[in-house]
This record gives sequence, structure tokens and C-alpha cells, in this order.
Amino acid sequence: MTAAVGRLGAWAAGWLRRPLGLMLAASLWMATLGNLALWQELGRLGVLRGAGGVGFGVALALMVTAGLLMLQSLLAWRWTLKPVLIVLLLATAAGAHFMLVYRIVIDSSMLTNVLQTDVREAGDLFNVRLLLTLGLLGVLPALVVWRLPLQHGRWPRRLGHNLLVLAASLVLLVAALLASFQAMSSTMRNHKHVRYLINPLNAVYALGDMASQPLRRDNRTLQPLGLDATLGPRTAVATAAAPARPPLLLLVLGETGRAGNFALNGYGRPTTPELEKLPVISWRNAWSCGTNTAASVPCMFSHLGREGFGSRKQNHENLLDVAQRAGLAVLWLDNQAGCKGVCDRVPNASTAALKDPVLCQDGECWDEILLQGLDERIAALPAERRARGVLVVMHQMGSHGPAYYKRVPPAHKRFLPECTTNVLQDCDHAQLVNAYDNTIAYTDHLLGAAVGWLQQRSAANDTAMLYVADHGESLGENNLYLHGLPYALAPDVQKRVPWITWLSPAFAQRSGLDTACLRGRADNEVTHDHYFHSVLGLLDVRTSAYQAPLDAYAACRRPV
Repeated sequence: MTAAVGRLGAWAAGWLRRPLGLMLAASLWMATLGNLALWQELGRLGVLRGAGGVGFGVALALMVTAGLLMLQSLLAWRWTLKPVLIVLLLATAAGAHFMLVYRIVIDSSMLTNVLQTDVREAGDLFNVRLLLTLGLLGVLPALVVWRLPLQHGRWPRRLGHNLLVLAASLVLLVAALLASFQAMSSTMRNHKHVRYLINPLNAVYALGDMASQPLRRDNRTLQPLGLDATLGPRTAVATAAAPARPPLLLLVLGETGRAGNFALNGYGRPTTPELEKLPVISWRNAWSCGTNTAASVPCMFSHLGREGFGSRKQNHENLLDVAQRAGLAVLWLDNQAGCKGVCDRVPNASTAALKDPVLCQDGECWDEILLQGLDERIAALPAERRARGVLVVMHQMGSHGPAYYKRVPPAHKRFLPECTTNVLQDCDHAQLVNAYDNTIAYTDHLLGAAVGWLQQRSAANDTAMLYVADHGESLGENNLYLHGLPYALAPDVQKRVPWITWLSPAFAQRSGLDTACLRGRADNEVTHDHYFHSVLGLLDVRTSAYQAPLDAYAACRRPV
């Protein structure tokens, strides 16, 4: 018996020293253990029940294995095979962790978000479970791959073997698909999110989709927008003879705000006490352009709308460029991971390097830092532009997860006990909601303080504030966490966002806006498609890029 086991072990070791053996072993590892999230979801959906379900599961595992073998066969050369296998194994382990823990899926939008994540955001995702998954599922097999000596042979022979593996894998893929075609087509048609769980082929496809973007979109040139932009008659320029107050519009760009968790919108908890004391207008039926920051922020500042932005062939200037071209002073302040290109051509500043002893701790600043020194920042903008009007954008850290508890100073935590881990599944649901609701209450405090600051500037400016979040969040509903699902598959809580407006009486008067009319539209649908045109309308910027039907305030504006 011992001798037989020894011979079997020697055979296995010899087989693994061949490229095909190593590729097959790695592919089976990734297709089975690396796809625990896929098998778990198929089990939850009832797809794997009975003999037919087991057969479908085996066929799908064979298809994943075949797909991985086809991919590796293209790169199975002396200097490339091991690095490719190691990258795939590590990507599989990382994907498995995040899909299992947060129930996310991986597509090109999610991969873009990952690549744009800064060190601070990445640190929020770091935990022992991630280390264990990466170590056991990725690092250990990667070390085995790295240490194994491989017998590649001469390149003509290697080329023949690679072509043979490619052809055999294709045959296996087609055979497994045909054997399970009915179950496969039904599953993929009825549960479209499943395709984004096939690990690591989902990441490979997403990377390929991103790499092919230059073939589908010209990213080398930026198309100008609003070359005819001017200020309309409502925006009077202050002079010595006519000391009219120029407008000051503050755009607060929220992060991960669920409209349903704002008490202003009917939520049963007191998450917005400061806003409720103010004459704000909250629209309860607002929808985002995307389900993550990288998708939503550039889209909402674009004139194209969600569908046009997603299918664009060229990149264009945005809302801030048009406002600046019209002669306004523009400023972007960021307490997040950057403006995603939106603020590249206007004055901008980040709080990342600030060391305020009260508002900054552990390399991160709370959102109130955005108001600190704001008067001085505005005063540094060109005087001739300030005389026409000022547009300030404050990009919040807001409710960015999974470490919600880090987003709120201790003195502002209203709902306790709260979840204090970034492994959200380990938290009691009530504690998770407490942690998230604390971030909304702190946003309420920030917005109340921002209105107070605007009121203090009433002698110099006619002031207004617009707060709109970039996307929503899942808090365990249907076992989903965070955000970033493909838009067509995402639940409403990831797409429904708050849209809150505060207008000083002077700003409402100069803009010709009827606030009672605006309140009467609280349940009318509004989307990020309206954002570009609504802001231009509030600032009275006249340009051919502006579309009045997409100005959410136009229906309540008196003509000049």
C-alpha cells in the first residue's frame, strides 16, 4: 500500500512538472475552490438540486476549466507560464474573497473602481479573512507553481503542444456546453448576475473590455463643450456703480447615500435633524447614473446622460468646464479618492495631506474639513470671476464602506451600538444599520454647517446648496453588501439617491424659482441625467449644451 501511494505521488509530481499537468491542476483548483461564491449562489438559487443540477454543476466546472486552459495555452511558454498562473491564482483568491464576503460581482466597472482605489480606501478592506483567503487560495498554490521545475522542451514542440491544448480545451468547452445547454441558457437568462461570478474569467473579461476601450472610444482628445457659454440676465456682475451680489452655488457631492435612510424622505429614524430645521427641498424619487463612484461621478457631470455617457465614442468636457468658460469662478474640494477626471481643468484641492488635530486622524479627515478655510480658498480665485459668481464642489467621504464607523467623529455617533468591523457579514444587522445611519446623521450635520456658512456669506453673495449622492448602498438586503453591481442587475437601494436643495430667499428670487412649486414636485422622478442642466439653470448659464427639458428646476422658474 505504501509503495503504491509512493508510486502515485511520484507520478503526480512528474505530471505536474509538465506544463499541461500544471495548467490542468491550476485550472481545476480555480474552477472549483476558486469559485465557491459561484457554487454558493447557484445552490441558493436551487440550480444544483437533483441529479440534473449536479450534472449542470459538473458541466459548468468543466467549461470554466476549459476556458482557463485555453487562456493559458496562449501563454504557455518558458518565461510566461508561471507568471501568468501566479497572477491568475492571486486574482482568483482576491475575487473569491470579495464575492463571498460582500456578495459583489466583477465587471469592467468594478475593475475600474478597484484600479482607482487609493491606499486609504484599500486599507478599509484589509482584514484577517482577506489574508487567510489570499494565503490559502492564492499564495500557497502560487508558491507551488513558482518552485516546481517545468520541462518545456524546444519551442517547435512547445508550440505544437500549446495548439493541441487549445484545440482540446475548445472541444471540451463545446461538449460541456452542449451537454448542459438547456440548463445553462435558462440559468444565464433568468439569473444574469451569475455570469459575473465565474472566477477569474470575469476579471479577465473585464480587463479585456477595459483594454479594448481605445478601439471603441477616442481617449486621446477631449471634445470642447459649451464654447458659446455666457451668463444670462439673472446673473448680474457686481461693479462699484451697481454692487449686486453674485451667486454662490455649493454642490455637495455625496458618497454612497441611500435616499431611503434620510428622515427627510420618510425614514423612521432621526437621521436628518439639522436639515429638518431648514427650508430645504428633498426630492424622494432621484436615481443615479451608476452604482459606483468611477461610473457615476463623471456621468453626472456630463451632458450626455446615462445611456449616452456609456455608449460615447469620444470624451467631452463637463459641467465645470462650461461654468468656467461662462466666466464663473470654479473650485473643487476633495475628501475622497479624487474627482475621476472631472476637476482636472479647474482649481482643485484635496484634504489628503491635511493634519488637522481635531478633524483628521489616522491619515483620514472627517468631512467637516471641507468647510475649513473655505473663505480663504474662494478669495484666492480670480477676482473678475468671483464678481460674476462662484461654483464650489465639495466631494464627501460620506458613507463610504465597508468601514462606516470610520466616517463619523465619536461625538456625532447617534445610533449605538454600531458595527466596528469591515467584515459586514460578521455584524448584527441592527448594528450595521446603526453604523450606516450614523454616517447619514453626520452628513446631515455637514449640510447644516454648510448652510450656516452660506448664510454668513449672504452680505457678499446670493447663496444656494445642492446635495446629490453619486450612488446608494446595499446593507445586507438579499445578502448583498456595498455597491457596484451592474446597473441592470443592481437593487434599487444601490441606485436611489438623495437630492436635497437649499435656496436662500435672495437666490430663489434672482433665479425666479417658486419654492412651493419645487416642494410639490418631491415625488417626481429626477435622475443624474438632469444634474448637468439643472446646475447650469441655477447659475443662469446660457449655452447650446443646456437642455431645458432636463433642468429639474425649470418647471418652477418664472421667465425673466
